[in-house]
Amino acid sequence: MEILRVENLTKIYGKDQTKVYALDNVSFTVQKGEFVAIVGASGSGKSTLLHLIGGVDRPTQGKVYIDGQDIFSLNDDKLAVFRRRQVGLVYQFYNLIPILNVEENITLPLALDHREADQEKLEELLKRLGLSDRRNHLPNELSGGQQQRTSIGRALITNPALVLADEPTGNLDSKASDEIVALLKKSNKEYHQTIIMITHNLEIAACADRMIKIEDGHIV
Repeated sequence: MEILRVENLTKIYGKDQTKVYALDNVSFTVQKGEFVAIVGASGSGKSTLLHLIGGVDRPTQGKVYIDGQDIFSLNDDKLAVFRRRQVGLVYQFYNLIPILNVEENITLPLALDHREADQEKLEELLKRLGLSDRRNHLPNELSGGQQQRTSIGRALITNPALVLADEPTGNLDSKASDEIVALLKKSNKEYHQTIIMITHNLEIAACADRMIKIEDGHIV
């Protein structure tokens, strides 16, 4: 079953002599439950692609369908709600709220949606993340790996159609990186979570079901 369709996606910055094609006519699909790695050098367009898939930015032209929804047909307010409910984002630098503890950071998307967390599901997720004994700790009381696991929990708590991970191991040492990749693989294999991960590390990318290579805004 197809969960993502990207059609002729193009993103242009500047105009005339300063025009730059960050993405140029990119098309592909992802099936539900797939783990896809997007690889490419710095400046290749892979982060731009991820931000467009996640509805964080809008394209110059082209379409993105998530679970059948043309996301750019939505106005900004409706797109923000759709993104909060259907897209889980994991960033390289965690983006946790410093005054919220682990549990509060994980359940933040639900709080913003005026929804209560299912306590049984939350307990299971904290256990899966290895954070049950850190639930009341603030981000500055956690290691880098624990902070990234918290951000993954925040991405998973809404059962999103897609989890988008932008260089999720880029700020971690090798041991913590291995833990994060193992956690993503477990979420994919055991919980059938669809994951699209950006990385420049081919060894990490090899853990995915499929690799998409981006070069100069094109799939190669």
